[in-house]
Amino acid sequence: MDSSSEASSMAQGLRIVRLVADREKWGRRLLGVSQLASELDMEQSRVSRLTQELCDLGLLERVERGPFRTGPQFFGLAASLNTGWVRQSRTELEALVATLGLRSRVSVREGFRVILLRASSNDALPGSFVKPGMVTPTWCTGSGRALLWDHEQAAIQDLLKDANFIGVGGPGAAHSTEEVCELMDRDRNRGFIVAAEEFEHGVYELAVPVRDPEGVILASLSVLGNRPQIEPRAGKIAKVLTEAAARLGSCGRSTRDNTGGRGLAS
Repeated sequence: MDSSSEASSMAQGLRIVRLVADREKWGRRLLGVSQLASELDMEQSRVSRLTQELCDLGLLERVERGPFRTGPQFFGLAASLNTGWVRQSRTELEALVATLGLRSRVSVREGFRVILLRASSNDALPGSFVKPGMVTPTWCTGSGRALLWDHEQAAIQDLLKDANFIGVGGPGAAHSTEEVCELMDRDRNRGFIVAAEEFEHGVYELAVPVRDPEGVILASLSVLGNRPQIEPRAGKIAKVLTEAAARLGSCGRSTRDNTGGRGLAS
């Protein structure tokens, strides 16, 4: 293959990855080979070959000939292009595991969705859905509500105006923007977020925002466990988590803009 053909294949491959990532990011229907070919005005046979190569590289993945989604290496590549707190987060997550014995995560926000950037080594079993790039709602996760810490009520209402609260989350989940605001007011008063069964039954998540030296929220840092693991020692956990978040924030700024509206994997 000559250099011009290599460049063409690379450009087309990047177009495919960008389309898949954008559709996943905005919660749109994911696509298979024929739909990708139609959307990109490319030959189906070429899309089939390129997507297979992208899957082999881990940039895309496909389960049982279903639609394509971004693969683990896509988010690993996104993280590797950042310095400071993103790289440091791996060390901090494992330190939290050693200190608290809980699963830990660092997440960023994309609109009203939360994107998992990195999870601790004890946070997923083989075949688990927990992996970098996992998308969850802001309003019923501890990590998501920590990312809304600086949002006033009007901003929360505007952000969640198109959110579908019906059938989403666990028994403790909010079902309206008003309920989200009530939870935020409660947690701001105590200085940290506790999401009690808001996303999954039986799961408690304690979270705090990660701020850069200028005070802008970069991400959220959270730990997950059951009620006996979290509730009796919430204050101690919050102190450890806040200290870890401060260390991460002091490492520098992220590549996203200051609006908090775009995640690292954008």
